[in-house]
Amino acid sequence: MSILSRVDDYLHAAPLSGATGQQVGPFTLFRSTTIWPYYARPIPGSGATIEPGDVEKVRARNDELGLPFSLEWVVDTCPSLGPAAAAAGLEVREHPLLVLDRADFKPVTAAVECAILPTAESVLREARAVASVGFGTPGTAIGDGGTEARDANLAEISDETAAALLERAQAGISITAGAYDHRGMLASGSHQPVGDATEIVGVATLPAMRRQGLAAAVTSCLAEHAFANGIDLVLLSADSDAVAAVYERVGFHRIGSVGAAEPAPK
Repeated sequence: MSILSRVDDYLHAAPLSGATGQQVGPFTLFRSTTIWPYYARPIPGSGATIEPGDVEKVRARNDELGLPFSLEWVVDTCPSLGPAAAAAGLEVREHPLLVLDRADFKPVTAAVECAILPTAESVLREARAVASVGFGTPGTAIGDGGTEARDANLAEISDETAAALLERAQAGISITAGAYDHRGMLASGSHQPVGDATEIVGVATLPAMRRQGLAAAVTSCLAEHAFANGIDLVLLSADSDAVAAVYERVGFHRIGSVGAAEPAPK
């Protein structure tokens, strides 16, 4: 099996930890069983050529179920979906898709502590707050969001969200790492194992703490944990080429692109 096929299979299996799948034409529509919404994906290995009408059918089914509508896919295994989604009026984006081979792994450390976090609600809340602040200011540039912004966001995390984070951590569905010092957590991220593959997701640094190697150190910590626990395929998608360069420090290399599409904002 090619590496792209393995990645596609993983990305199709991973949502089932928090959703049920329903076939709609050439798509699987993932209906969330958690507090977070999911999306539809083309069925791996089908070889189907996606038409705008296929996109409209799955959108109609989303509407029937009262679900937010979005699509995700591996561009290289389903090249027809991007043009079909655009023709159906969706906004289409592509992002670098990268994988890490064990032999290419380059452990990275930072000037602060970096470790896999315990499955404690308070710690997971703080990691979530870091991610919220970091993704609120995308990119790699140094910004204004620091520990005060993290603490303000921490107070806004609902008990429902905290409970869902804890449940996934306790089930081993999501393993979280953090970089921290006396000021608390400064960067965080997770990996989500399914079988012998995992995806690193949600790596974020407080904008005021960027350009110190924290995101690379968190990614390295997660990859090391994955390899130590029987994983032999580690993948991720990056927001941009600049963000991908952070992961390349750890040994990731690009194998293709992932696509995402959703209705344009009104």
